[in-house]
Amino acid sequence: MTSGYVLAIVGGSGLYDLDGLTDVERIDVDTPFGPPSDSIIRGRLGDTRLLFLPRHGRGHRIAPHQIDYRANICAIKKLGATHVVSISAVGSLREDIAPGDVVVVDQFVDLTRRRISTFFENGIVGHVAFADPVCRHVASAVTAAAKLSGKVVHEGGTYVCIDGPQFSTRAESHLYRSWGMTVIGMTAMPEAKLAREAELPYALLALATDYDCWRVSDDEVTVEAVVAVLRDNVNAARRMVTELAHTLPDPTRSVAHGALASAMMTDANSIPEGVRAKLDWLIPR
Repeated sequence: MTSGYVLAIVGGSGLYDLDGLTDVERIDVDTPFGPPSDSIIRGRLGDTRLLFLPRHGRGHRIAPHQIDYRANICAIKKLGATHVVSISAVGSLREDIAPGDVVVVDQFVDLTRRRISTFFENGIVGHVAFADPVCRHVASAVTAAAKLSGKVVHEGGTYVCIDGPQFSTRAESHLYRSWGMTVIGMTAMPEAKLAREAELPYALLALATDYDCWRVSDDEVTVEAVVAVLRDNVNAARRMVTELAHTLPDPTRSVAHGALASAMMTDANSIPEGVRAKLDWLIPR
């Protein structure tokens, strides 16, 4: 039963073109961190509300390292999100994961260096548990929905996140493979960390578009090749979202539920008033 649930999809700008989506509206959200990447499309599919946020903005205007991840997560939380599913293009670091396949990842390695990865700073300290960064219940629902969409689905795997916007060197690609990484991308971090701080059950559907640059000595990643595979995956992703909207798990069973209960280190009376006001959407007074 998904009545009352609000599923936020963070991904491409065309995913909201779903059969049966009603009450569609475009919403601009103010956050203490500035505007999110773009207006958010809100609609209803059966008993479930859906929110669609194009991570890079419509027209793909925002580079991975310039996305305001805090504003994005804050905006969907303020609109009542109960679940977050990220849909993201990645490079495959394994022979058995071919372009066009999808991976429902369950772990991350964060190699980004230039991104703010927490809401807790400037007078407030919080340390959320992040050993299991993906909600296994949402991930299971995503896996089932992806299989019904007709795609080859790989359950589990580690996403290594780099700053970009350049693709990897060949030496880096081979290094990540030697570490046992599964896929490589530029956007999962700090998105997943911030979702946990916001107590939002999070899962990521990785769309493999290429083999990075490790597989063949003269094989390099090109934007044209990535876009071609992504276009083929759009319809499958829409089918997955439609199915998922009807099969969302109870968010109170998620590892993210109540994540802040044991994470806050700062005494409430010591939090600066300006910081408290900035986080009133997250930590009620």
